Amino acid sequence: MSNELKSLSRVFYRRDPRAVARGLLGRYLLRVHEGRSLILRIVETEAYLGEGDRASHAWRGRPTKRTATLFRAGGCAYVYLIYGIHNMFNVVAGFEGAGGAVLVRAGEAIAEIEVMRRLRGLAHDSPNHAIASGPGKLCQALAIDRGLDGVGLDGDNLRVCRGRRVPERRVVVGPRLGVDYAGAAAGWPLRFAVRGDANVSRPRPVGPLGLVFGVSQADVARGAQVPEDE
Repeated sequence: MSNELKSLSRVFYRRDPRAVARGLLGRYLLRVHEGRSLILRIVETEAYLGEGDRASHAWRGRPTKRTATLFRAGGCAYVYLIYGIHNMFNVVAGFEGAGGAVLVRAGEAIAEIEVMRRLRGLAHDSPNHAIASGPGKLCQALAIDRGLDGVGLDGDNLRVCRGRRVPERRVVVGPRLGVDYAGAAAGWPLRFAVRGDANVSRPRPVGPLGLVFGVSQADVARGAQVPEDE
């Protein structure tokens, strides 16, 4: 597994958030907590396109105290709190000032599963898919909080690793969840998931990957492709 645990390069993140969101599927998210290496395989993501995307914290195109991290160059963590309870872990994507990000929504527990169950407050015989089948659960399972906001994703305590890239035929897409306030942007098919994976949050997306290329509004990046990556 040693090659699978190598960090992705910063170049991987400095692309359109759609490409990064799709490319993150199958990668390993490694968090060192209390001397233990907790590992999840990423199975669900959502892309946020920055300025013009009303579902994005960066939709107005300028940083605030809360969103300053979001406007850095791709390759660092953007962690924020919702409802005063749940932490949300995002990967900053694109170049400095762009405001693009990818929310990591769900993962499959790979290593130190019992530690993750404990962090989640789950019984030892609870199913694996209960551990990180949603963004708040994922952060709880990996002990990710606001203290990690802004850290690089190639560090000792938190990093995204190569893992195993998911083939195109196994990728499905659908609208993002919980963004009904975002007008037309609420329907954009920018949620990516591994087809048939039990860890994906519900309702599960079912659309083909090609739907993503239909997002071509004048105020967002047009014609994005999903290039090959590491």
